[in-house]
Amino acid sequence: MTNSSQSIVILDGGRRTPRADILIRNREPGLFARFATTALGGLAIKATLADTPVDNGLVGHVIMGMASHSHRDSIYAAQGMAWRGGLGDDVPALTVARICGSGAEAVAVGMEHILAGVRHDRDRPFVVVGGAESMQYPFSVYGMRGRKVGTAIQKYGPLDPRGLPRGSMLQDSLLLGLYDPGASLAMANTAEELARRYQITREEADAFGYRSHMNAKASRDEGLFAEEIAPVTLPGSGGQPDTTVEHDTHIMDNISLAKMGRLPAAFEAGGIVTAGNASAVVDGAAAMVIGSEDDAKAHGLKPLARVVAVGTAACDPRIMGWVPVPATRLALARAGLKGGDLDHIELNEAFAPQALACIRDFAEMGIDPEKVNPMGNAIAMGHPLGATGAILTLTCAYALRRKGQRYGLVTMCIGGGQGNALIIENVS
Repeated sequence: MTNSSQSIVILDGGRRTPRADILIRNREPGLFARFATTALGGLAIKATLADTPVDNGLVGHVIMGMASHSHRDSIYAAQGMAWRGGLGDDVPALTVARICGSGAEAVAVGMEHILAGVRHDRDRPFVVVGGAESMQYPFSVYGMRGRKVGTAIQKYGPLDPRGLPRGSMLQDSLLLGLYDPGASLAMANTAEELARRYQITREEADAFGYRSHMNAKASRDEGLFAEEIAPVTLPGSGGQPDTTVEHDTHIMDNISLAKMGRLPAAFEAGGIVTAGNASAVVDGAAAMVIGSEDDAKAHGLKPLARVVAVGTAACDPRIMGWVPVPATRLALARAGLKGGDLDHIELNEAFAPQALACIRDFAEMGIDPEKVNPMGNAIAMGHPLGATGAILTLTCAYALRRKGQRYGLVTMCIGGGQGNALIIENVS
């Protein structure tokens, strides 16, 4: 991908929403609870198009990641995000789903769309890519198809649980989705398995979670996320003033190792994964515009980064959190680089022991552990499944430019035993 005609660049101006906890104090609806996934994606696309100096008429396609069809309008997914983002009815859209890697997958599919050229619109050569996820997954009714329901149910409308026949079942779609039947384990238990195999202690896991919060807090306070975040204003109700969400809400100002150490194991007796060293459950979205380097030059557009290589791998789903290792090896080989060439790494922190296992193997590849997540990551800021890969891509690209560094890695594990990796190069 060194020939400019075959280089895909991310244009300057990509934006993301803040990441907002799905609950406030574990009791009240989160700040973004009012937004479906399509609405969050629309917010990110609208902000990106406002800050990327590309004419909307030059956007020929939208490709957005989303992990779960969790809302009433989710079936429309990327198309709904496109029109909510201000694009015209003549712009087609594609939804991609590789669970936790969907946002990064959207970048890869967008590249392939342009490079293959089969359906690429030469008159509208730029593609909006990214991802979105509202983790406000509903409780689903099971065992009702074909059964008579009382007057409480209406076509296209809500269902009153009081009208359900005896024996009806409600199940939490969020918790159901976090259990992998192929591994016979919940996602957190795959991290516990890695902790056993790599002999990672509770103290190490807590220390890593603490580092994530400290790095995220310092980066937030220094304003390092400001260029990637598009604040979201929430209209007040009942005479209350509007609220503007400017920062990721899960970053804790009063965290301490002592407090983390008092948290109980959350997923298995004697385990080390807790609410303090696992990724936060949040809502969020991100978008960016990509195109060939030649098209960017022809239209006088400023690239932020070049996508150098992509790696996708798979492994035993019982240790799904380890897959960033082989995915990164693939990406490095395709880029003709070594681990020591990487300057900034964004490794999604699904769970502390999962991330620590990867970092140990990264070190054997020549990747400096101190270069991994220097601005914090999902333990501190959250993991909105379909959006995370796109969010981390923006964070990495802006960090490379800010620090004058060259190569960055974005990588994450994916439930079911997959992982993907993007290597990007600062060209600003």
